[in-house]
Amino acid sequence: MPLKSFLELVEIRTKAASIIPFFLGATYSVYRYNSFNLKNFFLMLISLLSIDMATTAINNYIDYKKANVTCGYNYEKHNAIVSYGIKESTVRLTIVLLILIAIVFGLLLYLNTDVVVLIIGVISFMVGIFYTFGPLPISRMPLGEIFSGFFMGFVIVFLSVYIHVFDQGIVEITLNRDVLSVSVNILEVIKIFMISVPAVNGIANIMLANNICDIEDDIKNKRYTLPVYIGKSSAIKLFKFLYGVIYLFIIVSIGLKIIPVFSAAAIMTVLPVYKNVKKFSEKQTKKDTFVLSVKNFVLINAVYILTIMAGLQK
Repeated sequence: MPLKSFLELVEIRTKAASIIPFFLGATYSVYRYNSFNLKNFFLMLISLLSIDMATTAINNYIDYKKANVTCGYNYEKHNAIVSYGIKESTVRLTIVLLILIAIVFGLLLYLNTDVVVLIIGVISFMVGIFYTFGPLPISRMPLGEIFSGFFMGFVIVFLSVYIHVFDQGIVEITLNRDVLSVSVNILEVIKIFMISVPAVNGIANIMLANNICDIEDDIKNKRYTLPVYIGKSSAIKLFKFLYGVIYLFIIVSIGLKIIPVFSAAAIMTVLPVYKNVKKFSEKQTKKDTFVLSVKNFVLINAVYILTIMAGLQK
């Protein structure tokens, strides 16, 4: 398969949705715990990218196989299998290879850390696969925004922190004879969740914007997403609300000294984000305005990460 076709099949341009939370977690690990493990960093990066690309390829393959609407932007332009004429056998082989790479590097990461990484990794792998595969994929249900936001926004951030501080007691799981013990430093987990909200809500809004743009085609293709259930008007209101929550959590996190005061600069992104939200509210199409949700996500979180990095000089 030509490289260009592969990159389109896995929609490489969308991988910011997993890479940015990954870097957010790594940055916070250095800021909060002054800890960074280069080997674990690269093991997780390769595993994460591989499973993300595999999930996207599966999604495109399932959409291609199940599509009832076989004309228009979403089918002929958006789906790389159609636009690049990729063979189904090639797509299946690519998916298998990507999953194998993700598993191998995930296991290496587990061997270099502890069982917490294995457990969370297995659960995340299963969610990633069944997000688009199976008799009732998560992406075809009104739960897509919740699962994508939580697992890509919070779980990735948490793991990206944990692989650097797995020996510092944030989470401990031990088996002594017949007794399974689980110890969680709830305060530290809450802090990690709070700093992950810009990623959680940003990713949820990418999924929400995608589903809003596809609402008519999704109804025809029997994809009962959240906008299909609550309607386009309510979905757009939710889209706006989730951005507001991001800025609220940044302010609260600064006030609680979870992140540095420099992170107040991230609040300045509200102006360009507001303009993009306004444009999206006026017109919702995959071709013209969906990308605004991606731009908002990258803008908010890139500035956010940089401000936390600025705090490393404390």
